[in-house]
Amino acid sequence: MVHVEGEIVINRPVETVFDFVADECNEPRYNPRMLRAEKLSEGPIGLGTRFKAEVDSGGRPVEMIIEITTYDRPHRLSSLTRLSLMDISGTLTFAPAGDGTHMQWFWDVKPHGLFKLMTPFIGFTGKRQEKRIWGDLKRYLESHDTQGQV
Repeated sequence: MVHVEGEIVINRPVETVFDFVADECNEPRYNPRMLRAEKLSEGPIGLGTRFKAEVDSGGRPVEMIIEITTYDRPHRLSSLTRLSLMDISGTLTFAPAGDGTHMQWFWDVKPHGLFKLMTPFIGFTGKRQEKRIWGDLKRYLESHDTQGQV
């Protein structure tokens, strides 16, 4: 298993950041590797909401199912993501930081089968990738009006 964690401050209100991140359909707006995401569950986003998404993995699309396992708005959001190559479970926390939001991420990545051999590489690239994704989220939220998109 690989553990990936980090933090960032986003200059937007905590509720705005939480709501935008909780809706997985928004991720293609700031993560260039996320090709598409759609909500599978009925009703508002909350505990048990499921999404189907597709990411670019080395030039080929890989499908994943993401399920929200903790929904404590606007403080804590946990999820379980299942891909053919691995399972990813983790938590995002959101706290006020002045007029902005201090967001932390904690992910546990469990590779499957032969992909386990790549565990050291997954740890190295995962940390870099998460830092880039959340940096892109920061830039997106700080430069866009997200009213009506959440």
